[in-house]
Amino acid sequence: MIRPRLLSAAAAVTVAAVVLAGCSRPSTASTSSSASSESSAAVTSSSAADTGTAGTAGTASSASSGAAGSGSAGSASSGGAASGSSSTAAATGTAAGKQLRVGFFGFAKANSFAQATWAGVQEAAAAGNATAEFIDSNFDGPTQVNQLQDAVTSKRFDVVIVQANDGTAIVPAVKQALAAGITVVVEFTPVGGRYDTIEAQVPGVVSIVDAPTVNGQGLATLGLGACKQLAANPCKVAYLQGFANYPLDAARTKAAEDAIRAGGADLVASVVGGYTPDSGRAAFQNVLQAHPDVNVVIGSSQAIEGAAPVANGKNILFVGNGGSTQAFAGVASGKWYGVYNIPEKSEGAKATELGLAKARGQQVPTSSDARDLTPYKALGTKETLQGQKADYSD
Repeated sequence: MIRPRLLSAAAAVTVAAVVLAGCSRPSTASTSSSASSESSAAVTSSSAADTGTAGTAGTASSASSGAAGSGSAGSASSGGAASGSSSTAAATGTAAGKQLRVGFFGFAKANSFAQATWAGVQEAAAAGNATAEFIDSNFDGPTQVNQLQDAVTSKRFDVVIVQANDGTAIVPAVKQALAAGITVVVEFTPVGGRYDTIEAQVPGVVSIVDAPTVNGQGLATLGLGACKQLAANPCKVAYLQGFANYPLDAARTKAAEDAIRAGGADLVASVVGGYTPDSGRAAFQNVLQAHPDVNVVIGSSQAIEGAAPVANGKNILFVGNGGSTQAFAGVASGKWYGVYNIPEKSEGAKATELGLAKARGQQVPTSSDARDLTPYKALGTKETLQGQKADYSD
């Protein structure tokens, strides 16, 4: 789950304009509900090419109908399969009728992972004769629920893209949106009581997600691959989870821990590592003090960015969750064994394409697996990432 850290104003624009996960997942913006290390500046623009955060009071607007799109918004910059069919493209094209309004209910404006999603949303909206607005909940579940309910009451959007902070708590608001005739696309985080499926759990929504349990199992697969490369027996693994009280993290962590043990490795530590280099560094220092012979360390890519330098001179391999440019560089260097990567800009674009197509009466898939946006099912290693580019920077 990737969640990338706070962006500077320049970095936010760079991420959005270049763009990347989702993730693997999503990063944080406050110490109570998220972790951060920089401050994000709001950037206003009427052009779809501007992927900064526009507006105030937790919203960012973009993408006028005259903004220049960049073609099929679903094409994956990370080398994944192109997203969208000819029918979807026709439905979202500028000749598809009246301009629609898209609301992106993302994790947080200050989060680089969500900014990558936002870049894709803006790009697809501009190409599909739609406006787009970022509604910022700053990683707070109840705030996000209230924001969606307010948007339903005000009839503010025709399509909403929900990147849920709490996939269970937001269900009633999603149902209200559907009842009001709003097209709802569930992006990255499953909405409903289950975190082990990509299937849409609320009738009427369109879902393109990465199941947290599958994410956890994927991290374990990469970790066990690192064990094999090291020929460590027994292989001692430390897992740095994101947030202890985050539903998505809880599901992912349990799946990862179970799979690590099932693979024959020794899980010597499982601690909160957060979503910033600082929190990752602190967590790993504690792990290293208690387990100086640890072989493999798994965590959010932001946390691993802080942890890896602490291991200088030690034969330790790292696995990151989230495909940032820093994570890709770590894998290329050989210090990281791999990274679980969802090309998040491409996922944001695909979610928007699907939402606009459905809002215009087109038939679209009810459920899509975000891993299919890569040719390697999100399991990025030195081999599978050859020639690939990340969607975002931490």
